[in-house]
Amino acid sequence: MAKAAAKQTEVKDEDKVLEIIEKTLEDNKAEDVVVIDLKGKTSIANQMVVASGTSQRHVAALAEKVQENLKAAGYTSTSEGEEKADWVLIDAFDVIVHIFKPEVRAFYSLEKMWSAIKPRSGE
Repeated sequence: MAKAAAKQTEVKDEDKVLEIIEKTLEDNKAEDVVVIDLKGKTSIANQMVVASGTSQRHVAALAEKVQENLKAAGYTSTSEGEEKADWVLIDAFDVIVHIFKPEVRAFYSLEKMWSAIKPRSGE
């Protein structure tokens, strides 16, 4: 019974984290925000959010704001890439966030790669 309650709390936390991330990106004018369901595709996270900023400064500001809002709500996150700010990765609970400059996003095309991955049989 305790295991089921913990699982339910984890799902609620994941939903709340995703909600904070999406709202922050929307409020701060991120472009082309996409949420990819990773359940059954990988164990690194359950959701991936991919968004674009209009410049290095915008990418860095979006990443900073996402982390501030998560922290204010009591969630922890780690990040990489703020120095160059072409691509910032934020690891937030079971949600991974990628914020790109548009040309870097086009080059790596994460959405295409992750949507093409099929779950392994038995997962």
